[in-house]
Amino acid sequence: MLIIFPITYLLAFLFSFKEVINGRKQGLLLFVIFGLSIYSVTLSVLFVLGLQDMIVFFQPLKEILILLVLVALIWDFRQPFIMHPVDYAVLIFFTLSCLYVFLPLGGFSFGERVSALKSMSFFPFVYSAGRLFNLKDFYLSKNFKYALLITIAAAIVTMGEGLLGQHFQTISGYAEYNFYMYDQEPSGNYGLTWTFEASGFKRFASFFSNPLEHAAATLLALALIAGLYTNDKNEIKLDMFGKIALAASQISIFFALSRASLVSYFFIIYVYAFVTNKKSILNFYYFGFAAVVLYFIYFLQNEDVYDFVVDTITFENGSSIGHVIEWLAGIESMMANPFGLGLGSSGKVSNALGLNVGGENQFIIIGVQVGVIGFLIYLTLQVMLIAFPLKWINRLSGKERKLAITVFLLKIGSIIPLMTSDFESYTYTSYFIWFLSGLFINVLSQKMVVAEKNNALIK
Repeated sequence: MLIIFPITYLLAFLFSFKEVINGRKQGLLLFVIFGLSIYSVTLSVLFVLGLQDMIVFFQPLKEILILLVLVALIWDFRQPFIMHPVDYAVLIFFTLSCLYVFLPLGGFSFGERVSALKSMSFFPFVYSAGRLFNLKDFYLSKNFKYALLITIAAAIVTMGEGLLGQHFQTISGYAEYNFYMYDQEPSGNYGLTWTFEASGFKRFASFFSNPLEHAAATLLALALIAGLYTNDKNEIKLDMFGKIALAASQISIFFALSRASLVSYFFIIYVYAFVTNKKSILNFYYFGFAAVVLYFIYFLQNEDVYDFVVDTITFENGSSIGHVIEWLAGIESMMANPFGLGLGSSGKVSNALGLNVGGENQFIIIGVQVGVIGFLIYLTLQVMLIAFPLKWINRLSGKERKLAITVFLLKIGSIIPLMTSDFESYTYTSYFIWFLSGLFINVLSQKMVVAEKNNALIK
């Protein structure tokens, strides 16, 4: 049965490739949704089935498809183009990152620096694909519902894990693949990694790479639901499919047990209610918060629950202490080396080699490698992609408004995970967010084009 994952991944790529070749470029999203959501488990299954030689062919398919779509979009691009501030920030960040490939910083080889560049700075290509895409040609509702199908499927797998008390990764070859590819020995109490447990509780990843990516994908689903089902009057009307998807997201977020994403999940709902003036939801939150406090007080005799909550708040549990240690190491490195240690010194490449400096924070991972300037540019990007959608939500209508709400909530929801993980390594979530971000900035760019034409006519 495991062979279904590599087959699905390959079919998703081939179908999307055919769609793109035939001029239907939004076929890219089909691969992002149905292929990248199972990317990690596909590679581990190939290994456990004895098909290790196929891994090297499966890995670059995502980059190949993105670059193909980008070339096709540039070739067919006929719209007036005005650079947006976000475009400049993305371009400067990518240029800076490329420069570090050739700087002899750190002890990493040229090939390792290129690999680190791809891991840290491939998102500008994904953003550019969305940036050159016309929203009029994008089936927003259909693609959002496809992504919600993945959410429902993930919840079903997770419930199976919970009922059996067994991680899906114990049969998908997760530990074997990590040892083969990254020389990482199994750790934790379940023969996987410590990521799959927290304070004695199991954390489930469904068919994602780990529980943190599973939780991040759940935040994506929640933002998609809010954007898809909110109309221009700020009314949210869920059909049966939407209700099932929302319930699935709730199942996943609790089974993944990521504290950062759990807080972000409820923060998304709160911010959504605030922005759309949903007083009933806000009041429910205030009463709910009081109820949670009372519930916690009532269950103080449960030492496991008590320790889990208190240790999280006080940063005294192993996971939280690990975050703090990594943050301090990264910050110290940035202060001592404001121009960075070079590509590969933090993140995926250095982790694989056991030479990581800092980590567990996307901003610090970037800052350690390309210095304070790179850190600030990336931070500015995140701020702008919150500020611009928020500014335009009530100025747009229809698909444009739905997209603005979605991008705004996605970036709001990613604030805490960005500070507690290597968020850009979650391929499915990262690709989806950056594509939609580019698509939204294209909407604003077209507004700028129209404004310039109107000003020219007035003159």
